[in-house]
Amino acid sequence: MKELSSRLFDKYTSIVLLLIGITFVWQSRNISESSYGSNVGPDIFPAGLGILLILLSIRLFYEVMKSPIDNKVDADKLRPDYKRFLLILGAAFLYAYFLEEIGYVIGTFIFLLFAFQVIERGKWLSSLIISAAFSCVIYYLFVQVLQGSLPGFPEWLHLSEEAASWM
Repeated sequence: MKELSSRLFDKYTSIVLLLIGITFVWQSRNISESSYGSNVGPDIFPAGLGILLILLSIRLFYEVMKSPIDNKVDADKLRPDYKRFLLILGAAFLYAYFLEEIGYVIGTFIFLLFAFQVIERGKWLSSLIISAAFSCVIYYLFVQVLQGSLPGFPEWLHLSEEAASWM
């Protein structure tokens, strides 16, 4: 019975998320297309999130419809993990609060490293590599390729423009 209600919940959730995604894309068209000093306008991020939400909701709907009904459901799988959720939520607030002071690359690296360790303890090497690679690659793509603006490195690191320009 719980499996059936879980499937029903997932099905309706996918429909609601699909509608939210469509609304994001639709309303992002009303945002101006460019901002000062950036070729990437403020409409890109909400539109991208909307498209991602649409795709993920379609995938969820497909998975719910494809999966067989199983009456044997483990109770531990249905119980939410509030501790991990609250730790990552708190880290996200701290990340957003200190982003200007510590910069995107360092802040994102620390946030991702913390989140990976909260989700699955251990595997330090892979967590370090993925966090560093993601932070640097996204910064490079957004700032150099798309010519957007992100807070680079903090001033207290005393990095010269040439040292920071490799990103």
